[in-house]
Amino acid sequence: MNGIIDAVVNALIWLIDTCNALCHNYWIAILLFTFLTKVILLPLSVWVQKNSIKTVKMQPEINHIKASYMGNQDAISEEQYKIFKKYGYNPFADLIPLFVQLALLMGVVEAVKRGTPLTDIPVQTGGATFIVPLAAALSAFFMCYVQNKINVLQVEQSAWNRYGTMAFSVALSLYLGFFVSVGVGTYWTYSNVLSVLQLVLLNVWINPKKYIDYDALEKSKEELQKAKEFMAPKKKEDRRSPYRAKEKADYKRFLDVPNKKIVFYSEKNGFYKYYKNIIEEIIRRTNIVVHYITSDPLDEVFRMESEQFKPYYIGDNRMIVLMMKMETDIMVMTTPDLENFQLKRSYVKKDTEYVYVPHDVNSSNLTFHKNALDHFDTIFTSGPKNKEEIAEREEKYKLPEKHLVEWGSGVIDNMTVSYRQMMRESVPQGEQKKTILIAPSWQKDNILDSCIEQMLGELVKTDYHIVVRPHPQYVRHFEGKIDALAEKFRKYDVKFQKDFSSNKTVYMADLLVTDWSSISFEYAFSTLKPVLFINTPMKVVNEDYQELKTVPIDLELRNTIGVSLEPDSIPEQIVPAVNKLLFDKQFSTAAMEELKNRYIYHPMESGKVGAEYLIGQLVARSKKKEHK
Repeated sequence: MNGIIDAVVNALIWLIDTCNALCHNYWIAILLFTFLTKVILLPLSVWVQKNSIKTVKMQPEINHIKASYMGNQDAISEEQYKIFKKYGYNPFADLIPLFVQLALLMGVVEAVKRGTPLTDIPVQTGGATFIVPLAAALSAFFMCYVQNKINVLQVEQSAWNRYGTMAFSVALSLYLGFFVSVGVGTYWTYSNVLSVLQLVLLNVWINPKKYIDYDALEKSKEELQKAKEFMAPKKKEDRRSPYRAKEKADYKRFLDVPNKKIVFYSEKNGFYKYYKNIIEEIIRRTNIVVHYITSDPLDEVFRMESEQFKPYYIGDNRMIVLMMKMETDIMVMTTPDLENFQLKRSYVKKDTEYVYVPHDVNSSNLTFHKNALDHFDTIFTSGPKNKEEIAEREEKYKLPEKHLVEWGSGVIDNMTVSYRQMMRESVPQGEQKKTILIAPSWQKDNILDSCIEQMLGELVKTDYHIVVRPHPQYVRHFEGKIDALAEKFRKYDVKFQKDFSSNKTVYMADLLVTDWSSISFEYAFSTLKPVLFINTPMKVVNEDYQELKTVPIDLELRNTIGVSLEPDSIPEQIVPAVNKLLFDKQFSTAAMEELKNRYIYHPMESGKVGAEYLIGQLVARSKKKEHK
């Protein structure tokens, strides 16, 4: 490494000597030397100009993503990565010019020190040498001022960023100017001035206006600003700090328990519903102690603690460590991407069986990352389609075979129970208006962002009762937008629901209208009523999902449990489609129940099936240990 540095320094000394031989004046020689280094580094400067243009060119798309997913940083990061991939952009590549400039500066410092007599240091010499740091600071100010006006990337930065960078650059130039030799300070000054000239020429040669749609950029800025205005203010609270002591105590308590048989992990409050039937059946049938880890200190499960049910609070960061040292026979999770990201299989107990329990009945091949379930040993499948696509993936990619348990859906089972109970308790009130429930997802370009006003404009002409139930996250981030829509359609008696404490509006609706929300299957298979789908852009997490021949259930059932419409056909087709879904025998209760039995395993028995499998595995392990 030292040999390379010496070679670079010697080359720079030779260049300075050559310049001085031509000029016979070291001050002018350094100017020529600076100019030549700019020429040598011109390809790098051209690359920086093109990369800056690329950065601004894709900004409208990035602004749209931020506006659409505001508050959901994971989704923003995921969509932004796709944009970077589309444009072939690597944010870390922006560091290359900086490293080259720093390396050159270090070489210049040594070259000027060894190759010129301009070695006085202003802070030591004083007098006229103070002109050099002042000139360096002024040149830095001039360079930053011009960059803030015409640099394609700098112009798009915030005022704080632009002027903060200027202040830092001027202060740094002034400070360093006092502590480096006057030769280096002079090079620094010349370099700043020539950088301005180079920027002007590059803007003429590679004009940003030829590549960037500035109208689209401005519109995207307005969209992002509107999204910020609609976003409900977040409550500033630190939920973690008050629970550090509890987390520490629970972590120790969990590790102190020997011979754990089964552990369930929940990311946050509300996830117990995915395990509820299984856990209750295990506790009813056996004396096995169920250990339940949650990363939410306010999880409802802490009110359920008993001799057989032990909840623990372990935060996200500590959970990463705990997973690596996990000791249990069976680990049950609803979190996909085991081994792919932070959560790993145990490094301590290698024979732990990792079981995945799905949140919904949607296609894992379509809605998860490509290898999201590859590192589980067992997967509880909701129906034949789910099982078929996982088995096909194993065969196609030569993956180890998993235990594919024909399970069902605990969520749909419990929603069915609640619906039947509500229907038994409801008091007949004669003939009522049919109720249409509009319940979109909150993904990009969902119904509320793309066609809600057009849709309501047609539906209010009918005699149906209309209820709009936005996704809770949408309300959280865009409450202002919801309120504006509610006010606009108030005279038509359209109800906008923002209280999600009850599912009564879901159960009592005669028809659900949605886009790609998983509520469609939960509603259809618990109430046995049809769904009207609006074909907004489909969210695809696995871009390679078509490598499998199995058609995702999300697509196959779209025109089976209901009817799907393109957004631009809403004015002509939505009312006829609603009438068909409400009154055609094709969507009768009997027809919907037949579809449920065909596509969902073991209706109303998922808890029993899941518990029997887990208990059976634990019994088999116990017998195996006895034989040993």
